[in-house]
Amino acid sequence: MRIIGGKNSGRKLLVPKGSTIRPTSDRIRESVFDILNSYLEHGFYDKVVADLFAGTGALGIEALSRGAHSAILVDNQPEAIKLIQKNVQIFNEEKNTFVLKRDATRIGSIPNSHLNANIVFLDPPYGKNLITTALKSLIDNEWLARDALCVIEMSAKETFNCSAEFERVDERRYGRTMIYTIKFKR
Repeated sequence: MRIIGGKNSGRKLLVPKGSTIRPTSDRIRESVFDILNSYLEHGFYDKVVADLFAGTGALGIEALSRGAHSAILVDNQPEAIKLIQKNVQIFNEEKNTFVLKRDATRIGSIPNSHLNANIVFLDPPYGKNLITTALKSLIDNEWLARDALCVIEMSAKETFNCSAEFERVDERRYGRTMIYTIKFKR
């Protein structure tokens, strides 16, 4: 698995052994970033990114490679946190990242040193119906900037109903994976 674009294009990320962490494939990640670029007037420049259920941190680190101001990488699994921290060090992004060991469905307050997130990636374990709860937690804890884009990765077997606070702006299927892009309407 590698970084697709930006200053770190082509560099490899550490990936887990086994199946406890399911990283987003390079092909899907590239498509996600192409979709986001079509909605971002100035690309990722100066954006704050939150990567929930971060696993390897690949989505947040990819955004930093493409010019994001900072990334908040959130996971509740100790092995994921260790892997994220190693990847952040490999890419020398310690100053631009904040790694949180938290449950994304009960996210709590955003770290004081960060602004609200302009882009949020949600890639929870498939089949656990965690999206709606995680989105509600983001709203309740005021993580989202005005017009924030949220990218949701889930199994094509699952369904997703967009709440009134969001507008669905894009959806794509990649084999057994669905990618939804929604926009925060506040």
